[in-house]
Formats: sequence, C-alpha cells, structure tokens
Amino acid sequence: MPWYLYLALKQLFPSGKRLSFFTAISILGVALGVATLVVTNSVMGGFGYEIRRMIIDTQGEVQIRARSLIENPSEVAAAVSKVPGVVGVTPYAQGVGMLEYGRKPAFPLIQGVDVNRVNDVIPLRRFIRAGSLDDLDDDTVILSSQLAESLGARIGGTVTISSPLLIERLKNDEVFLPRELVVAGIFEIGHQQLDSNTVLVTLRRMQDLYGLGESVHGFNVKIAPGLDADTVAARINAALSAYSEMRAFSWLDANSEFLFVIQMEKNLVSILLLFIILVASFSIMSSLLTTVVRKTREIGLLGALGGRPGQIAACFCVQGFLIGVLGTSGGLALGFGFLHVRNDVLLLFTKLTGSQATLERFYQFSNVPAHIESVDLVVIIAGTIVISTLAGIFPAWRASRLNPVEALRNE
Repeated sequence: MPWYLYLALKQLFPSGKRLSFFTAISILGVALGVATLVVTNSVMGGFGYEIRRMIIDTQGEVQIRARSLIENPSEVAAAVSKVPGVVGVTPYAQGVGMLEYGRKPAFPLIQGVDVNRVNDVIPLRRFIRAGSLDDLDDDTVILSSQLAESLGARIGGTVTISSPLLIERLKNDEVFLPRELVVAGIFEIGHQQLDSNTVLVTLRRMQDLYGLGESVHGFNVKIAPGLDADTVAARINAALSAYSEMRAFSWLDANSEFLFVIQMEKNLVSILLLFIILVASFSIMSSLLTTVVRKTREIGLLGALGGRPGQIAACFCVQGFLIGVLGTSGGLALGFGFLHVRNDVLLLFTKLTGSQATLERFYQFSNVPAHIESVDLVVIIAGTIVISTLAGIFPAWRASRLNPVEALRNE
C-alpha cells in the first residue's frame, strides 16, 4: 500500500479509536444528506410512478378521442387492431350521473365498458375486491370501494341510476325512468379520487343512459411491451387519417402537463436538498484544513523525507473520497431503512394530528408510494462521492504548497 494511502487511513482511523470525532461528524453530515435525497427522490418518484401506472391501468397506453360521438365503433376498432404494435382495443362511454341507494344520492363518474374486450386493455379483474367482473351485465353495476362504503351499498343491493338525458326528455314532455341495477361487485384501484367516485356499467347500459345509440366516446388501446406509446399513437393516427374528427393520444401526450409538473417538483426538491450535501462538503473541507494546520510540522517532515507534493495532496483527497464513500453507504442504509417503515411513520403522524382524511383528499393515496429510478440512485451516489472528494482538494493544495523548511520551523 502506498504510504500516502496508509497515512490517510491512519488520520481517519487513529490507533486506539474506531473513528475520530471530526471524521464522524463529516461522515454523519454526508449520510444525512444522502438519506434525505434517497427518501425524497423515492417518495416523489413513487407518486409519479403510481400515477403513471394508474393512468395506464385505467386508460391503456393510447387513447382515441373525437370531437363528437364515434358513430362507427366496430369499423374504427377493426382499423386500429390492424396497426402494428396494437394488442388490444376496447371502446368506452362515460359521463356523470346520479346514483341513489337507500335514499342517499351520489354523483359519480359512470363508465361503460365492453365486458368482452375490456380486459384486453385494462386489467379490471385485478381491481375487483368483492363479487366478480363476470357478473357485470346490462342489469348490474360495479361500484368503487369508497363510494359503496359511503352509500352503505352491498353486493346484491339495488341502486338507481339517472343521467342528464332524464332532464332533456322532460323538456320534450317525454318520460325517461331511472334504471335500477343490482350491485354485482366492488373494485378498488388504490387512487382516492377513482375509488370514491366511479361506477362501472356495461357499454350497452351506458349507451342507453345517455341515448348514444351505437355510438361511443372513445377507445382505450393497449400496445405491445417495450414499444413507444408516441410511436404507436402516430401509426394509429395514420391509419385513421380518413376520420378527421378522431385522434390518438399517447398516455404521455394526454397527461403531459400534469406529468411535467410532477417531474419539475421532483427536480426542484432534489436541487434544494443537494445543499445538504454541499454543507456537508464544507464540513469535510473544514475538518481537513484543521488537520493541515495541526499537522504542519508532520507535513513538512514528509516533504523533507522525499514526499512529493502530489503524494501529500493525494493523502487529503483520499480522505475526502473515503468520507464520501462511508457517508454515502451510511446514508443509503439510513434512507432505505426509513422507506421500509415509511407507512408506519405516516400512520403514527396521522394519528397524532388527525390528518388521515386530509392527506387522502389532497394526495389521493392512502399509503406513501416509493419508487426510485436507477439513474437517480447512480446520480446521488456518484455526485456525493465526487463532491466529497472535491472538498479535499483545497486542503490538499494547501498541504502540497507547504515549504518543508518553513513547516518544520512552525511552532
């Protein structure tokens, strides 16, 4: 082992001590900064990941919409199915209606799905918590979990659904009776807004409620794994060029502004928290400068014994590097350890403050999601080690500039 590396280790880990005080403080500062960055990036990334997953699971990777009703859904679905990369197409119709159970009203989003094709695009079976999707027909309905709980509805109960078509018919002195449907199932997606305000019916029932005839509002499309959603959307638009009123949107394009805001928030928070690492780097620099001042005569002796300035400088750069490595390792352990118990911490916090309902209403999730990209983790690790190493450059430069004769005379 080169002498300057050995000396760097001896200064960080003096004989008889596991760790010097200044070294421990520097490592702790780096560890806290890394842990904060890991936790923040994981939580912010988790919200973004869960929202993206929810969008794809409930809408598919591509959506086809029109400025008006799509009156020839079978023809459009056949054309889209032939597009390379498309593995599933399902039509939908949706709108707001009034639902009543036991004289308790609600105004949920009613979505009509094609029960024969919906699972080719949207994994609805995975979200069913009670009942069965196979029981969904023109005389039944599936309620979201929190909506069912708020109404007190249970499987086998009967709900009454009306649509705005009722008002339109009354204006024309026509009678349009509300539809009575039996609750066949309850689903839960894990997103507060969808779980509290969504009703699933068959496509035919939705067309009946809104007087759509054979028309639909749009299509959800699933693409083959690994393909780019924007590329497939462009192919679909080319295949539907004869239908000028229709356009395909990738899930990224359809939600671009919302996803941009989430990514911007994540980047801004990461930049702000980076200052914790920078503060820790000043602690490392201060510690190493103190060492240079305290060991001026020893540094001079090393120079007098033949130590080159570059070797003396390397001794202090290596210390910064080792502090960065140890602090990063401790920060990763601390950060991922906290993420492991994050939901327990949240539960304790909400119990003490009584803010569970508020968190669910504003953040839309009952649990704290966590997901960190490999690129973000690499940037955190590499950036921290580089900053810590750079923090040792100035002390190393000071040490290498010491004149051996003058340093030996130092008192």
